[in-house]
Amino acid sequence: MRKLREVMRLGLQCQLGYREIARSCSISHSTVSEYLARAKVRGLSYEGVEKMDDEALKRVLKAECSPKEERAHPDWEWVHQELKKKGVTLQLLWEEYKAIHPEGYQPSQFYEYYHRWKKKLSVSLRQTHKAGEKLFVDYAGHTIPIHDPHTGKVREAQIFVAVLGASNYTYAEASWDQSLPNWILSHVRAFEYFGGVARMVVPDNLKSGVSKACWYEPDINPTYHDLAVHYGTVIMPSRVRKPKDKAKVEVGVQVVERWILASLRNRTFFSLPEVNGAIAQLLIKLNQRPFKKLKGSRLLLFETMERPELLALPSSRYELAEWKKARVNIDYHIEVKGHYYSVPYRLVQEEVEVRYTGTTVEIFHRGNRVASHKRDTRPSCHTTQRDHMPKSHQHYLEWSPSRIIRWAGTVGEATAKVVETILNSRRHPEQGYRSCLGILRLGKHYSSERLEAACGRAVALGGFTYKSIRSILERGLEREPLAARRLQPRSSHENIRGGTYYGQLSDGEFGQEEERPC
Repeated sequence: MRKLREVMRLGLQCQLGYREIARSCSISHSTVSEYLARAKVRGLSYEGVEKMDDEALKRVLKAECSPKEERAHPDWEWVHQELKKKGVTLQLLWEEYKAIHPEGYQPSQFYEYYHRWKKKLSVSLRQTHKAGEKLFVDYAGHTIPIHDPHTGKVREAQIFVAVLGASNYTYAEASWDQSLPNWILSHVRAFEYFGGVARMVVPDNLKSGVSKACWYEPDINPTYHDLAVHYGTVIMPSRVRKPKDKAKVEVGVQVVERWILASLRNRTFFSLPEVNGAIAQLLIKLNQRPFKKLKGSRLLLFETMERPELLALPSSRYELAEWKKARVNIDYHIEVKGHYYSVPYRLVQEEVEVRYTGTTVEIFHRGNRVASHKRDTRPSCHTTQRDHMPKSHQHYLEWSPSRIIRWAGTVGEATAKVVETILNSRRHPEQGYRSCLGILRLGKHYSSERLEAACGRAVALGGFTYKSIRSILERGLEREPLAARRLQPRSSHENIRGGTYYGQLSDGEFGQEEERPC
């Protein structure tokens, strides 16, 4: 009772605020508010409180207050849905409510009653997400088996799930794996399914999307970042082992597993398009299914609230682009999937970034694009632009065709012959530098004498390639005469007659069977 009397003193006599009284008395401000409100209803003053003993004060303050005038209650479900709209706050909604009901609740009561109502909702709807703000994406833990109709083998298909934050509108599809191309293309199809793009995409820390997980500065995969730039959105990965950061998609995955994958458990599929066709039909039912604790459905909320807030799709569909790092060789070319593309010769030995799609190859140095080529899938071939070639190799490097031939001549005539033939066979001699240097470096491993012998054998056989000469050295063929291996039989046996046997037979003897032991 001592604290109760102190509350009365500070509130009725000193006129302090609720929170100041709460800090002074080490109790909650809601308790202070309740007791002072009861004292005000009963018209108590501090002088009157001082005259009461503890029992009388306790009876007065802890007794139920007289019934209050019934106040108009807001439609809390409407308030909850309005909060999902961009820029809408509880303060704004209270002001609108107060304008219609002047005798209604004050702000603190309005907020308190709303939060009490909100706690009654399911976990998946507790978080407040603005319409068009976030798209949550992840893979389901369950898979769908697909049978090969020819071999009978079974392959498990992965299930990609995307859920919009405000409406819970859901998209799902099957893909063969969780590789980067499938991850990116699933996003593209999800955006097209929604007919727009959320301002923020929240993925898990999957390697396809996040190269290095970090809450403060996550390292986004360059291709994934390229997708975000194309669609004007932002990638915001969730924290590692923090599923509540993406609770929407966690629940969305659970819903997909229960209402879609479970429904398909007894069906046998023979192709990926067949699976996605079945998923698409069940997605319609899922998004039209009414909520249990709210009015409407995912589809209704999406059409009325979320779709208008999504960013518009760009005019062109995103083309899958992969990135890699490469170092420019002395022939001012870089390698991409077995093909060689030129860059300006000034970038020899520099590290560059390469962005390549199905049609183009772009090369960047320190963020600036320095070269662009049409994609060529021919292996071991070169794509060279004339303006990338130096007017004089001495300006940037001492290498030249004549110097490489002279270096090969120090090994031997056959080696020089091989190098000269390779350089002459290329449209631009620089395109043969890589092969020639590889051949000359074989001499460090196998000795110059063996390299010269291998090159002599290669000249005789017409094998003017690095792979041919390396094969000769690996198998030790440079020590053997060219004809020796063809004339000598591999082994001797009484059943092996040899070429002279048939020359000793007369014409009549051909066709007679000779009994020989098995």
